Amino acid sequence: MPDYKYNAIDRNGAQTSGKVDAASEEQARQKLMARGLMVTTLTGDGGAAKPLVGGAPAKKAGFSFGAKVTQDDVTVMTRQLATLIIAGLPLLRALELITKQERNPAFKAVLASIAESVSQGNNLSEALQSHPKVFDKLFVNMVRAGEAGGVLDKVLDRLAKFREKAERIQKKVKSAMVYPGVVMSVALIIVYILMVKVVPSFQKLLDSQKTTMPPLTQFVVGISKFLTEFWWATPFAVFGLYFGLKSWLGSEKGKATFDKMIFRLPKVGTFVQIVSVSRFARTFGTLMASGVPILQSITITRDTLDNVVIAQSLERVHDRVRDGEPLSIPLEQSGVFPQMVTSMIQVGEETGQLPEMLNRVADIYDEEVDNAVTALTSIIEPILIVFLAVVVGTIVLAMFLPLIALITKMTGGG
Repeated sequence: MPDYKYNAIDRNGAQTSGKVDAASEEQARQKLMARGLMVTTLTGDGGAAKPLVGGAPAKKAGFSFGAKVTQDDVTVMTRQLATLIIAGLPLLRALELITKQERNPAFKAVLASIAESVSQGNNLSEALQSHPKVFDKLFVNMVRAGEAGGVLDKVLDRLAKFREKAERIQKKVKSAMVYPGVVMSVALIIVYILMVKVVPSFQKLLDSQKTTMPPLTQFVVGISKFLTEFWWATPFAVFGLYFGLKSWLGSEKGKATFDKMIFRLPKVGTFVQIVSVSRFARTFGTLMASGVPILQSITITRDTLDNVVIAQSLERVHDRVRDGEPLSIPLEQSGVFPQMVTSMIQVGEETGQLPEMLNRVADIYDEEVDNAVTALTSIIEPILIVFLAVVVGTIVLAMFLPLIALITKMTGGG
């Protein structure tokens, strides 16, 4: 395994250098980051020291076509910036160092713009606000609160932890959906092959025997004929359905209807509620702990939630809190939040530890997400198997019903 020489900055802001064994530059960078080191240059076997752009040589402009800033990019940058500022580096120096390391051309340009804005005397929050597609309201407002309170380092650290936990939850949810998606895709492919290859062969056999087909068989054969004769229409139908559904879910009314329907489904609704409550508590608690006012925190939290049902509830909660009611009362009366959550929030209000209590709620529900993912997966698997069995069984039954009738007729005639 080759050695890589490196120069880096440690958690205390001190320059350090050394060697690391790794199979590639990327692995070397990851190993050093795991030690809490911010790499500035990395030298391969016999190679010249190269300033890192996120751990790799800078790419040519031709290869940056279509590059975009991902949430992972922002999370890594937030963690790096928090580490450097906690280590005592000036903000501008930290931004310049992170910009120098960034390997994503699109994000590198954004960071360079932010560093330039800060160098001209603007606050970090003002610079971030110029890039709303990269840094959302939650990010900007937390940074603004940290600047106002003189605790930017703590707020960035808190924000980095928030994003890291949110991404872990998101990945768990996505991983739970992979298996059902694969099974459903395989099921559709199997059904399509049966309809365009197997059913026509049975139809020819039945036509040669001049057998009268029952209604179920006629229905299946009709679908088979359409898929066979108008195969070119299938992609258009699939894309039309996809974009039609996407457009409907993109509308306010469609999204609200879908979310309400999902919320009422057994098990699935519980899963959505657990994930939404976890995100609500984590986001709201992080904002409150960072010094963002409660009404502004409710508004930002509402805007970050994907579920319209909970977002609409928070809108009503906002109005009632603005009118002077304690937070826990409208939350409880909304009927969306579990009793345990509203009770813990009430205790937090009474003891003056609302941010801490919200983060405890988030920790509890993060664990619940794991259990809910396991439970949902165990339910979806047999449902998909039954669905596939019913669909394939219906096709097979439709083909064999006339054959059974034909055999019975021939046996009776003999």
